[in-house]
Amino acid sequence: MIAIGLEGSANKLGVGVILHPSKGGSAQILANIRHTYVSPPGEGFLPKDTAKHHRTWVVQLVKQALREAGVTVDHVNCICYTKGPGMGAPLQGVAVSARMLSLLWDKELVAVNHCVGHIEMGREITGAQNPVVLYVSGGNTQVIAYASQRYRIFGEALDIAVGNCLDRFARTLNISNDPAPGYNIEQLAKGGKHLLDLPYTVKGMDCSFSGILASIDVLAAKLEKDTTGWKDDFNGEVITREDLCFSLQETIFAMLVEITERAMAHVGSNQVLIVGGVGCNERLQQMMGMMANDRGGSVFATDERFCIDNGIMIAHAGLLAYRTGVTTALTDSTCTQRFRTDEVLINWRE
Repeated sequence: MIAIGLEGSANKLGVGVILHPSKGGSAQILANIRHTYVSPPGEGFLPKDTAKHHRTWVVQLVKQALREAGVTVDHVNCICYTKGPGMGAPLQGVAVSARMLSLLWDKELVAVNHCVGHIEMGREITGAQNPVVLYVSGGNTQVIAYASQRYRIFGEALDIAVGNCLDRFARTLNISNDPAPGYNIEQLAKGGKHLLDLPYTVKGMDCSFSGILASIDVLAAKLEKDTTGWKDDFNGEVITREDLCFSLQETIFAMLVEITERAMAHVGSNQVLIVGGVGCNERLQQMMGMMANDRGGSVFATDERFCIDNGIMIAHAGLLAYRTGVTTALTDSTCTQRFRTDEVLINWRE
């Protein structure tokens, strides 16, 4: 079976084509292409501008994906699209595009939960069996484990997502959004060496990032205002932008490692799977690996092809559902900004 997947819940438009062999075995990625709407430094991406970007590029990306995959419309069994969660206008543009293809090609539609797409693609690529999942992105922060055909949320962000915290601090520092603000903060953080005191807010299994962001913004303003050079109170060395990025990363990633370890202990798992755009961060993977190693466990993660929003994950999760008989009627092919991970029945797993 072959599925085409459309993803556009935020500023990345992705189109993927995937093959599930009829006799079983690993899925085959036939095409996985993406185009990103990049806003100017110091600015976020507005829904209307992002939606316009998706409408402009979707036909071209679909044609390119089919060419790369070496398949025709006749080979495609279903069209999968992101139902949510995400930004309303971009989601709507992708849903309309999926409906158009469904009517034009006379193919079944499958609506996919964005979060489930990340998890299933991560499991497929890494081979993780039954891990605790840390899902970290610009819009979501969740610690998840599977039980009774649901991905159960054990902990999550109480306010803004970890990726949103990083993105907004990048705006404070007027860092470029190309290729991604979080990636550029990661590179700056590699040059930092002073760990500044920031709020550490873990409440049970949940985290809060808005206070940390407010605090680091104050420090950034102090750094900008002090033209003579802000110096460390202990060693007298000058504090830099790199130190701010380093301190922010170390603090928020320590929080994520703590709640993930607690979930591992609760469910008795020795595997961690990191998915979502922030999951590309090598420092997060390193810190999580140190924790897992101390517990005799292991960490699974993917590179930017699959961590960052992409169409292939939507195609894969949609095709898993389609093979169990799940389809979405045209009249039900809506989108929603709020669609929790644990709302989806995972009937392709025991």
